[in-house]
Amino acid sequence: MAELNNQKILLVHPLGYQLDAAANDISRRANIMPPLGLASIAAYLDRAGLDSLILDCYAHPDADSRLLELLRHERPGMIGFSCTTASFHDGVRLAQLAKQEVPEIRTVFGGAHVSALQEKVLEFSPLIDYAVIGEGEQTLLELAQLAGAEPQDVAGLVWRAADGTIVNNDYRNDALVLDELPFPAYEKLAGYPEAYKLPIFNYPTAPNSSCISSRGCPYSCSYCDRSVFQRGFRYNSADYLYRHLQYLRDRFGIRHINFYDDQFTLHRGRVEQFCRMLIDRPLGMTFNCAVRAEHVDRELLQLMKASGCWMVSLGIETGDPQLLAQHRQNADLDRLAETIRTIKACGIRTKGLLMIGLPGESEASIRRSMDYVFSLPIDDFNLAKFTPFPGSPIYEKIHQLGSFDEDWQKMDCMHFQFVPQGMEKEQLERLFIEFYKSHFKRNRVLLGYLSMLWKSPDSWRRFIASGGQFLRFALSNKRYGSS
Repeated sequence: MAELNNQKILLVHPLGYQLDAAANDISRRANIMPPLGLASIAAYLDRAGLDSLILDCYAHPDADSRLLELLRHERPGMIGFSCTTASFHDGVRLAQLAKQEVPEIRTVFGGAHVSALQEKVLEFSPLIDYAVIGEGEQTLLELAQLAGAEPQDVAGLVWRAADGTIVNNDYRNDALVLDELPFPAYEKLAGYPEAYKLPIFNYPTAPNSSCISSRGCPYSCSYCDRSVFQRGFRYNSADYLYRHLQYLRDRFGIRHINFYDDQFTLHRGRVEQFCRMLIDRPLGMTFNCAVRAEHVDRELLQLMKASGCWMVSLGIETGDPQLLAQHRQNADLDRLAETIRTIKACGIRTKGLLMIGLPGESEASIRRSMDYVFSLPIDDFNLAKFTPFPGSPIYEKIHQLGSFDEDWQKMDCMHFQFVPQGMEKEQLERLFIEFYKSHFKRNRVLLGYLSMLWKSPDSWRRFIASGGQFLRFALSNKRYGSS
């Protein structure tokens, strides 16, 4: 059998649940986002002279056979898994397959779940050789270049020494300059861009894709895990961003981009410059982004609209002011409502992002959220089932605030794993369904979706092709969509 190629690294995005469930899960087909973190790492490794491969099991859920084929024919010296909490167990299962096929292969795990738990990840399974904490490009490159030697000098790494001791090298101090990174290796994603889909009615044209133009967030909301990028904020310049979109258009024909940043407009100057570049030198592309009310105003929104901004998402979380103040900084629902009205007045589609089941939640607070949302000109919304993720501030005291079934495989914001004190799981499920049904029954909302016949014809094609499954899904007890 051929020897390992230590210059070759296989990067894997696990599916996260059973193959038969994936085939019937309309939520997965409704929103398949490219694994941008892995694509960025792949480009970084390749630029340094290594040879990377990407296997996206989420976009291609029948990928077990492909994994074995790659292991047999490529003989990579290292396999890396990027895991959420829900996909971690599936990552360990795939690591076992890899070790069975290539016993000497080195397994590396990264992602938010791994950065939050650190040593506990290696304690969980002997199949895991290394855990990357923080952003992965530089750490994974240095680890690969060691070709198996002990990585005591590689920052951002938790590893298992020869005697079995688990060593934590702690976070890196040398954060990457984002403008110095190559564009993500989109070409390594099988079927890109057609294999990836934004949620229906969340874009005007296809092909479309997602892009990340910043890392980190300076806020510390109770429910957000900041383990990877911590509380810093770094961003690509307007020039880099413009060239990135130009590349996606010219190389892949992309016509619409969803910026998957936590806070796209946090640095106002670069957004203004970027928008003016799009106006002065049009690319024929549109975009979505997520903002906080504190970081937009009418003047900026008008500029964004003129440059091609199609939809803006805002984190509302809850329409109960007292509950919101427990979990979020600068909780001001009046200001948020005024911002939403301004976005709509500027001709931009609006999407609200909410949660149900936060600690302190009650039936009364949920009904206040319904009243709040239905009083606003929101075109679309996403209602998540609150999940206390490792690494979030609320996680450390979550058992004091209600009942929590910490089943990682179900911690995907589509199950009520946490039930706040004073509530029952069945009650939460009933109110969740009522919230969604009430939204879709409103005439203004129905007329808005009807207007998508000419505003987003591809969405309607997908809707009709699904035989109405998207609508049935939206009215069921699952979460739909993303920012």
